[in-house]
Amino acid sequence: MVADSGDMAATGTGGGEPEASDSLRTFGAMVQALREHAGLGREELADVIGYSKHMVASVELGRRMPDAALVEGVDRALGNTGALIKAAQHLGRQPGLAAWFRKWARLEGTAIVLYTYECRLIPGLLQTEAYARTLFKNQLPPLGDEQIEAQWAARSERQRLLRERPNTAFGFILEEGLFLRHTGGAKITRELIGHVLELGELRNVEIQIMSQRQETHSGLDGPMQLLETPENRHLAYCEGQESAQFISDRKVVSMLQMRYARMRSQALTLTDSKSLLQRMRGDL
Repeated sequence: MVADSGDMAATGTGGGEPEASDSLRTFGAMVQALREHAGLGREELADVIGYSKHMVASVELGRRMPDAALVEGVDRALGNTGALIKAAQHLGRQPGLAAWFRKWARLEGTAIVLYTYECRLIPGLLQTEAYARTLFKNQLPPLGDEQIEAQWAARSERQRLLRERPNTAFGFILEEGLFLRHTGGAKITRELIGHVLELGELRNVEIQIMSQRQETHSGLDGPMQLLETPENRHLAYCEGQESAQFISDRKVVSMLQMRYARMRSQALTLTDSKSLLQRMRGDL
């Protein structure tokens, strides 16, 4: 399963074919028409609602599912008629996103903290196009060309979060073995490591490597994602083959936070993780 983790098409995963994005394009055109009628540019509207210009453009072009806060902000800025809020209730699926991942993807867009531990594959937010396409092409049942393009479009769109939300803290704990596997070959792995190192230089991104030889490990139950909303709610998401679990129960989320905190102390430091990745890239 080619997960995010998570930002995969529902195809072949028991979720059915991704729905058409006509509703997203129609909604986006409605936003653009109202914005232009109000005499606002995209950047001006973005400043008013507290989102980036790129986010506004993505919504207007029908490439991104808007979250509730964005819809409400745009509606207030463009007449406060409630029309956009009602229209948003009829939006279809976001192309390229599995049914079980859509809710989490919307929360990602506004999260103030997002932590990820992964032991199966490089998380979607950190993937290069070549690495992602390697995963897509090896998925079973096989995907068609249009499905692969939809998956990559959704994944690359999500990756904007790292740069468009500089006030969001992103933390990643990655198993060393994810790089040692050499998915796609040496060239793709070398490019991937360079990309991860580059993202690790962003002030809001922390990347730690869990050593291959590790006597104590608090993450043996599998991958996890944790986030904190602007309202300081703590939520979690755990994904397996053909299914996923969205977790809002405070006790369970607290337990997962404890495990993640312990893993941060067990993994290599930020500096040592960077050095290890640099050495691995040089050995390829």
